[in-house]
Amino acid sequence: MEQGRVRKVVIAGGGTAGWLAGAALAHQFRDLLDITLLESEQIGTVGVGESTVPPIRNFHRFLQIDEQEFLRAVAGTFKLSISFENWRRHGDRYIHPFGITGQSTLVCAFHHFWLDSLRRGMSSDLGDYCLETLASREDRFDLPQQPQVNYSYHLDAGLYARFLRQRAESHGLKRVEGKIREVRQHPDSGFVQALVLEDDQVIEGDLFIDCTGFRGLLIEQTLKTGYEDWHQWLPADRAVAVQTEPVGPPVPYTRAIAHQAGWRWHIPLQHRVGCGLVYASKHMSDDEATAKLLHDVGAPPIRDPWRVPFRSGRRLKAWNKNVVSLGLASGFIEPLESTSLHLSMTAIVRLIEAFPNEGMPSALIEQFNETSRKEMEHVRDFIILHYHANQRDEPMWQACREMELPDSLSIRLRAWRERAHAWQGANELFRVDSWTHVMWGQGLMPEQAHPLARALPDAELQRFLTGVREPLQRAVAKMPSQQDFITRYCAAPAAVWGSRPRTVSA
Repeated sequence: MEQGRVRKVVIAGGGTAGWLAGAALAHQFRDLLDITLLESEQIGTVGVGESTVPPIRNFHRFLQIDEQEFLRAVAGTFKLSISFENWRRHGDRYIHPFGITGQSTLVCAFHHFWLDSLRRGMSSDLGDYCLETLASREDRFDLPQQPQVNYSYHLDAGLYARFLRQRAESHGLKRVEGKIREVRQHPDSGFVQALVLEDDQVIEGDLFIDCTGFRGLLIEQTLKTGYEDWHQWLPADRAVAVQTEPVGPPVPYTRAIAHQAGWRWHIPLQHRVGCGLVYASKHMSDDEATAKLLHDVGAPPIRDPWRVPFRSGRRLKAWNKNVVSLGLASGFIEPLESTSLHLSMTAIVRLIEAFPNEGMPSALIEQFNETSRKEMEHVRDFIILHYHANQRDEPMWQACREMELPDSLSIRLRAWRERAHAWQGANELFRVDSWTHVMWGQGLMPEQAHPLARALPDAELQRFLTGVREPLQRAVAKMPSQQDFITRYCAAPAAVWGSRPRTVSA
């Protein structure tokens, strides 16, 4: 244990990561901590996406957030899946759904039975056995009790930060406006002691949370923690984003559309659409990317495009001395698969679990950092899969197909190719179904399925598949369109629609 008791927490930086931390800490600790969040209206926040993954619902339950209130406040829509277009090759499309696919046994996953049915000449698509895929195809959404729908959200991240701020301040958090001029450290330990603002205010603290974005003002510029670069596996290093008017009802999925030097996102909200182009600067210039984005979005923009340079990788320590880094300050993989908010949320939960109220516990800090590393590497491998498994002929995609992979990903791909085996490790975000849909969708064909799948006679296998598929089809047929459901359940008031934040958080 080092240093003294922790009673004052200072969050450096706002944006979504800062206000997520502020809302969670204020909700959990209430009067036990003095929490201050420091941000500056003069410093913009990075806009690289407004899409989430299903565990956000668990985090919201943790904070006792009412879903309908939240969705109205952020002009949110529902997300059942991601539609991947042109990734394997131009013209291809597959869906990565959030739900469970089929019915598995204890030792044999459903996809083995489906793969063996193809070998026997029974024609169907893997997505035919997933409620979320079927609903995505029809642009439908509902919240039936059975079968349950696994979903996430599209949200206006600027409005989300505002929503979280209101909750945090209602629980006692203090916000200070200002820019940091100096970081004061203990002369012996190097621990951060205070932040000095440009107006000479001094903000003292015991624990500091760095949410200063890519700059990493505390974790890197002050503590020199170090950064592990993943550019050799993830070639994209820039994005250009824009917001457009909606040209149709919102679909219940994010679109990820590959192009010659990266990919483009399309995220529908109630009042607008968030769009962006991710690209490798080695293969596309900034001007080319901006022109391509504006050409491809197919809708009038409501603000000028803005550019976001980034480096895929992670901080060598997410927690160093008395500084915990969150969001972009702790690392960034890239917008694909919408994991940025999720990684902030899991780090916040880990921090609360290991909160250093009596000082900095070295063992818990080491565990925090090791868990953070494994979590980031798992997400990294899943993202690399999308780039590596392709049949496109442009230089960037050829290089991705031929690159040497991390050992952890190589093992997964060999296990899939040799026996269609996929798994989800402890604390990993992406489930077996996620790996299965993406590997199959990207064109990785396994040599054989599990031998137990061959044991079912043809007629019995056909009955099994039909028995899985038809109830899902009937359930989807009863669902309303997503637009009709939103109108009834969580339509944002006009005051929200007319409020366009100056910046959009990552």
